[in-house]
Amino acid sequence: MSLRRTEAVLARFGFDRYMLLLVLTVALATVLPAHGAVATVLSHVTYWVIALLFFLYGAKLTTATIVAGLANWRLQLSVLALTFVLFPVLALALKPLSLIWLPTAIGVGFLYIGCMPSTVQSSIAFTSVSEGNVAGAVCAASISNLIGVVLSPLLFAALIPQGTGYGIDPSAIWKIVQQILLPFALGQVCRPLLAGWLARYRKATTVVDRGSILLIVYAAFSAGVVNGIWQVISAPSLMVLVALCGILLAAVMGAAVGMARATGMDHADLMALLYCGSTKSLATGLPMAGILFAGQDISLIILPLMLFHLLQLGVCAIISQRMAGRLDPRAAE
Repeated sequence: MSLRRTEAVLARFGFDRYMLLLVLTVALATVLPAHGAVATVLSHVTYWVIALLFFLYGAKLTTATIVAGLANWRLQLSVLALTFVLFPVLALALKPLSLIWLPTAIGVGFLYIGCMPSTVQSSIAFTSVSEGNVAGAVCAASISNLIGVVLSPLLFAALIPQGTGYGIDPSAIWKIVQQILLPFALGQVCRPLLAGWLARYRKATTVVDRGSILLIVYAAFSAGVVNGIWQVISAPSLMVLVALCGILLAAVMGAAVGMARATGMDHADLMALLYCGSTKSLATGLPMAGILFAGQDISLIILPLMLFHLLQLGVCAIISQRMAGRLDPRAAE
């Protein structure tokens, strides 16, 4: 079977190159983990790659898009309600179940999922494929991430039980602002100078986006492998974690559809709400975890977010493909 045909078959089940690369990156970190001087250099490189990633996010976001998206206040408030209210409540409710079968660090990571902002690139892409409100999705995802830079660690600090050893140092919030929010703001300032270049080289920015995430995943799981992550969690435990992530995703997606229908949203807004309100950002969550949980079991803490991210990509890809087929008359020919 050719490579293209293999990719086409996998795409039907929601798997794309990016998802496969994520899995392969974890496998590479398991077989060839970075340690010693290499790990030290990798941590420095990762820091600046993350700053570059959010600089590009800022440079790509137009002011006109923000204004247009903000006008649809019903969609924006609905996305924020799902992301920062319903998600944390559901994660907090499911966390005790995770602690029955899973290590404490993974239970903490499950709660961490609920506090993360929405995805940016993937939620916008899925909204576009489903003929949803792209401008609203861009605005909702961006606002979610900007608010999340400060709100997510504060929300996690409020939900995590005291005395667990996973508390947050207040200075970590300033570090997050330095590494994420300031590069984003600088990107906005530099946008007039870079807009044309970014439009011409979209593939290059996508490579930086996806490549930076893969680099962060490799660094985090390298540290985990060195510290014996796969001796701590077994295959049955992974299955339990995947099931809990599936329950969380299904519950929020169901709530998004119900909220859209209750408020009278049209199809375009429903699609934007579904993708922006039910997904969680790996691009924001991984660097933030590196700051918040420095010196702790970071590989175990981010494992739930990674699995949830893979699951949400697969489910959203399947939904968007079906929406595209339903809306395109040529699909029935």
